[in-house]
Amino acid sequence: MKIFVFIPLILVLTVANGDDLYPKNSGIDIRHYSFKIELNDSTNFIGGEATIEIRFIKKMISFELDLVCVDNLGNGMTVSKVTENNQLLRFSHQNNRLSITLLDSIQPPENQIITIYYSGIPADGLIIGKNKFGDRTFFGDNWPNRAHHWLPTIDHPYDKATCEFRVIAPNHYSVIGTGSKIEESDLGDEKKLTHWKTDILLPTKVMVIGVARFAIHYENDIKGIPLQTWVYPQNKVEGFSDYSVAGKVLDYFISTIGQYPFEKLANVQSTTKYGGMENAGNIFYYENSVTGLNKVEPLIAHEVAHQWFGDAASEADWNHVWLSEGFATYFANLYLANTYGKERLMKEMSADRKEVMDYYMTNPSPIVDYSISDITKVLNTNSYQKAGWILHMLRHQLGDSLFFKGVREYYEKFKFKNALAFDFIQTMETVTGKDLKNFFDQWIFKSGFPQLSINWQYNSRKHSLLLTINQLQNQLFSFPLEISILSQNKMDERVVVTKRKQEFVFQSDFNPTNIILDPNVWLLFEDKTKY
Repeated sequence: MKIFVFIPLILVLTVANGDDLYPKNSGIDIRHYSFKIELNDSTNFIGGEATIEIRFIKKMISFELDLVCVDNLGNGMTVSKVTENNQLLRFSHQNNRLSITLLDSIQPPENQIITIYYSGIPADGLIIGKNKFGDRTFFGDNWPNRAHHWLPTIDHPYDKATCEFRVIAPNHYSVIGTGSKIEESDLGDEKKLTHWKTDILLPTKVMVIGVARFAIHYENDIKGIPLQTWVYPQNKVEGFSDYSVAGKVLDYFISTIGQYPFEKLANVQSTTKYGGMENAGNIFYYENSVTGLNKVEPLIAHEVAHQWFGDAASEADWNHVWLSEGFATYFANLYLANTYGKERLMKEMSADRKEVMDYYMTNPSPIVDYSISDITKVLNTNSYQKAGWILHMLRHQLGDSLFFKGVREYYEKFKFKNALAFDFIQTMETVTGKDLKNFFDQWIFKSGFPQLSINWQYNSRKHSLLLTINQLQNQLFSFPLEISILSQNKMDERVVVTKRKQEFVFQSDFNPTNIILDPNVWLLFEDKTKY
């Protein structure tokens, strides 16, 4: 996900398995959701039917799902009945939780299929309204836990399931959805049924539909993956042009990370509240991303990278969302570097570094921050830019070969599964044979970054340069540092800084006029030297 300004806005490695506050149920595993949704043009009222296949891992007689209740404005969902094998089940629906009592106590392991009949007006999750051209639209917008405003689910990424959507809507709409299109049928009475289905395990945050008047362009397949563009017909020329770069992006990530994980890649103009929302196989972009000026390439790269990181390999807890957003941020920058050269990467990383420093002034927190209770707050500079910087420094420390080998191994290991920071760390240590605990402890689980000042003295008799590096921040960091020593000549050196105050001696035939720290932009730090 890429966020814009309109988004509302210590620890050691051994706590990396800490949970967020969601009440997880280890006794059930949702295997499949089948949603039937009926939409109309007269009201925002929707009819819903959810058939859910559940695997019971523990013996139990009842369980709970997330579903928003009706509020005092009349928005929310009302459940009319719940059945198992066409027999009515007892249920209660309170405090946005749907509690269902089974006919008999389940003896695990056993699968059961229950059906929930419900209806109402979604206040969120399914965004119903008008687009910028005044046309009525319906767009799923589930991140982070807004699916339960219109779908009965376990609305947390830890429980992944396959899904399908059967959408009944007025026949003047086109319907995009998760997976592959199974059916499109005229039902008469100016209605049609559109059926999308996937057999790939997904978190609810990226299961969606989009219903609108669309102009649809079917691009050339990229390494066997269907590539599509869905935009409003009033700006189809501009939209087809703006989104066409997705082919180059997709090709780069397949080559760099591995095979694309989903049935298609559709890039969709929408009314999402975010800059871009990485729904699996059909990315929703904000309306004004379409301009005809071809300026959304970085945004598209970010969202396409999410198809691997966040959608296929997902965080197990919201506190670890950097495994999604940090990866998408950095791999988008890697795409830009591959396309436009290493200077573009240096520019992007320099800009991201400044954002990290500015954010730290008012938010001195670590990337994995267990103090966050409002999960929308995990969308912050630490999860995006700082986490991207950690991957950048890790790549520099390991070298390209080991870094990309480790990342590919991590992706393959957790594809269609969930991971925590510890899982990534363990994978990288196994692949590289290196102890990375200190690296991740200081950069991921503790806050801040090095704040450095330097001074130097040149001894013309010995032709030597004494360089003193001081760490000014409270927490001590250990890190490699590249240095350029400049005069009429140039000398490049590399040191490893581990102490509060550290001296280094270099042989030099010239008295430097300037010393530049980190000339190639490989270190997250602030230069506090008074020149």
